[in-house]
Amino acid sequence: MPQLKIPSPLRAYTDGQAEVAVAGENVGQVLESLIQQHPDLRQHLFNGHGELRPFVNLYINSEDVRHLQKMDTPVKEADRLMIVPSIAGGLEKVDHSAIRTNQALIIGLSILAFILNLPWLVAAVALVMAVGTVTKVPGFGFVYRLFLKPRGLVKPDVLEDNPEPHRFAQGFGAVVLGLAAFALFLGAATFGWILVWLVIFLAGLNLFAGFCAGCAIYYWLGRLSVPGFVKMPPAETFPGMRPKAKA
Repeated sequence: MPQLKIPSPLRAYTDGQAEVAVAGENVGQVLESLIQQHPDLRQHLFNGHGELRPFVNLYINSEDVRHLQKMDTPVKEADRLMIVPSIAGGLEKVDHSAIRTNQALIIGLSILAFILNLPWLVAAVALVMAVGTVTKVPGFGFVYRLFLKPRGLVKPDVLEDNPEPHRFAQGFGAVVLGLAAFALFLGAATFGWILVWLVIFLAGLNLFAGFCAGCAIYYWLGRLSVPGFVKMPPAETFPGMRPKAKA
C-alpha cells in the first residue's frame, strides 16, 4: 500500500505516526482512506463543503496534485505521497513574555480605570490594543521590549507558535474595551464596566492559566472554514492553550 507522509502539526491526529499506509486508486480515495483511519483529520484537511482546504497541499512524487488531475490523480503502489500544509513550517518564534506583559498591563490599567472611574483610560487601553493589532505586535509590548527585557526584569519566553490567533484575541479585546468606553461615555456605567471586567477576566485567564480564549475562537472559526482563519494549533496543543516549550 502507498505510504502517505504526515507533517508534524498533523501527527497529533494520527497517534504520532509520521507515515500512514493508505489504500485507493486515486488521490480522493487515498485521502478517504486516511480519514477513515484518523477521523479527526477531516476538519483540518477539508472545509465544510468537502473540498481540500486551500492551505493544504498534497504532493505525489514531488508534484502538487493541483497541477495534475487533482482528486482524480491516479495513485500507484510505489508512489510517494506527502501532505504539506502551508502552516507545516509556518510556526514562528513568539515571545510569550511580551504577550504576558501586554496582558498584565491591560489588567492593571483596566482595574485602575474602574477604581478611579476613568472612562478615558479604558479608551486609551483599547486604542493601544487596536494599534498593536494593526501593527502586529502586543500593544503594550514596548514596555517589555524597551524597559523590562533590557534590564533583565523579565526573561524572554520564546515558543514556536502562531502569532495570528494572539493578534485576533488582542483585536477582539480592543473592540470590547472600545464598546465599554463608548458605553461609559454615554452614561451606561453598569454595562460598560461589565465589558471592562470581561476583558480583565479573559486577560487574566491567559496570563495566569495560559489559556487564550480569543485564540480558541480563532481556531474554532478555522474549523468552520471562515476565510482568513487558516492556522492550526501547534502539535499536541489544545486550541487556545499556551504551547509547551521544547526540551
